[in-house]
Amino acid sequence: MQARHSGDTSSGKRIVISVDAMGGDRGPAAVVDGMAASAKKNPEIGFIVHGPRAELEPLIEKRKLGSRCEIRDAERVVAMGDKPSHVMRQGKGTSMWSAIEAVRGGDAQAVVSCGNTGALMALSMVRLRKLEGVNRPAIACLWPSRNPGGFNVMLDVGADIRADQDDLLQFALMGTSYARNGLGLERPRVGLLNVGTEEHKGRAELKVAHDLMADAAPAGQFDFVGFVEGGDIPSDRVDVIVTDGFTGNVALKTGEGTAGLIRDLLGEAFRYTPLSRVAALLALTSLKRLQKRIDPRRVNGGVFLGLNGTVVKSHGSADATGFSAAIKLAYRLAESGFNQRLAARVASAGAHRQDTATETSGESR
Repeated sequence: MQARHSGDTSSGKRIVISVDAMGGDRGPAAVVDGMAASAKKNPEIGFIVHGPRAELEPLIEKRKLGSRCEIRDAERVVAMGDKPSHVMRQGKGTSMWSAIEAVRGGDAQAVVSCGNTGALMALSMVRLRKLEGVNRPAIACLWPSRNPGGFNVMLDVGADIRADQDDLLQFALMGTSYARNGLGLERPRVGLLNVGTEEHKGRAELKVAHDLMADAAPAGQFDFVGFVEGGDIPSDRVDVIVTDGFTGNVALKTGEGTAGLIRDLLGEAFRYTPLSRVAALLALTSLKRLQKRIDPRRVNGGVFLGLNGTVVKSHGSADATGFSAAIKLAYRLAESGFNQRLAARVASAGAHRQDTATETSGESR
């Protein structure tokens, strides 16, 4: 089964997404259903699908995706409990390895996987390598907010629990590029997450990172708003929130849990009495609008930033709707040439800092 990886479409060359069909909680059927939903909405998207051919072929034929897909047989699967170090040594032949290789070889423009996050990051770093000048890759996620576009960007949300001042500055630059290409923001506003907005608060590396971001803002074409607090994450005060992976991951999981709690409590409240059920019917349109705003499936997909290739991590529990959202994000970034622009942004920032350091050194002599 071979996809037509290129050819005339309404706007040019087909964008090919490499899909790791295995490793998710719901199995490959949910992945293929998500692909079908994306293919229906976008005639310019093609797929290379990785996993056991015998299992994938009937699913793909059932959804009539044969002309849009190429299957690359990969019998082995990276399990959620596998250690990243083990996968790095023994992962060849898995669907995850094969999916990343398609991007590395230039056959696809982005990879999407709902498998083991640590293993996906480890394999991506080994096979795709870091961009020149990047110390630590980061995972960026979209967060529902009061901004006109409906979302903010936050990074890092779990690639690495450590981050010094230079890493945080790079996160700011990468997050700015993501907001510009993913959300269409000409000049994103960047904030540094802290325990307070006062400049004297926080760890030493945060204070240094604060000054570095303020200095880099003009050349980086972003507005630095200074320190922000947890309550600012969904606000309209900022577009990009920068933090370390430990803090970002805790915030992300807390936000997802809170959204689920609100949804459940609303359901219980409107089922509590016959009168409340009537009220629910009267408010049905508003409730559906709220449900859509806080539905985590709509923003499914964390982007690995700082690699020589676009990698989107879908939630392991994603259903067809969630996986389709991750594919949509990967497509949008691939179509915009995001990774090439990000590489240029990082290189430009590195050259600027080197020039500044040289001038400072010259003045001190």
